[in-house]
Amino acid sequence: MAENVREIKTRIGNVENIRQITKAMNAIAMTKVTRMKRRLAAVQPYMQGLEGVLSSLVGQYADLAMAHPLVAANGSNDVGILVLNADRGLCGRFKGELNHKAETLAHNETGTAHFLLGGEKARAYFARKQVETLQTYVHYYEDPTPAIAHKIASDLISLYKQGAYGRLVIVYMHFISDLAQRLRVEEILPIKAEGKPGDLILEPDAPRMLDILLPLYLQGKIFQALLDTKTSEDAIRRQAMSSATDNADDLLKNLTRSYNKARQQSITREISDIMGGAEALRN
Repeated sequence: MAENVREIKTRIGNVENIRQITKAMNAIAMTKVTRMKRRLAAVQPYMQGLEGVLSSLVGQYADLAMAHPLVAANGSNDVGILVLNADRGLCGRFKGELNHKAETLAHNETGTAHFLLGGEKARAYFARKQVETLQTYVHYYEDPTPAIAHKIASDLISLYKQGAYGRLVIVYMHFISDLAQRLRVEEILPIKAEGKPGDLILEPDAPRMLDILLPLYLQGKIFQALLDTKTSEDAIRRQAMSSATDNADDLLKNLTRSYNKARQQSITREISDIMGGAEALRN
């Protein structure tokens, strides 16, 4: 009986240690989510403004835009799949949903699928699948920056111009709120240039402006997707750590009841032994 009491007490100590860790990780994730939401909100007006200028430019110079190398088809039937995933674990459903969605997309394609993998969890998963990988970006977006988005966008443009794929889709997690995140798939190359009538005065000329704006637009889309995915990852990790802390609280309550019951039984048994020994002495 004494061994059982000690065992339960040891388990209580272990669960309390785990609870402290999950509670701390929950607080850290909450702080990160708050910071990432501010960054995500700040980039949205920029993208809306950029889309407006590009739309006006395309509307005014449609023929030039449709012939641009980032808008026109390059003749390849292959597809590139850019997966944005986590570098670290403990984020529940997050990494599995992204990898499985990308894998399903590849299986449904008629042409050859080539992967571009963002995050260690994507790299490790698809390394076991022995798929065609064009680029990997491990530990790139733990703290997303425009420089990282520029590097990825430059690689995507270069590969598209080389004909490595005829379409590029991006798989990422769209952040809606702290409690809602949605898996999203978007085709980002060739760029869908939709124009509306505008009255632009250009300096320099239209071809040069397209050469500037189209890569900048792609970089902005990548940056926004990085921020979306990172914010979603931190939000899901916070949910996971909050649930783990709640589970630890429930387990502690059950273990404490078991400990008290075992302790009472141990005390009762000790009293019975003492009384039995005293009775034997009297006899």
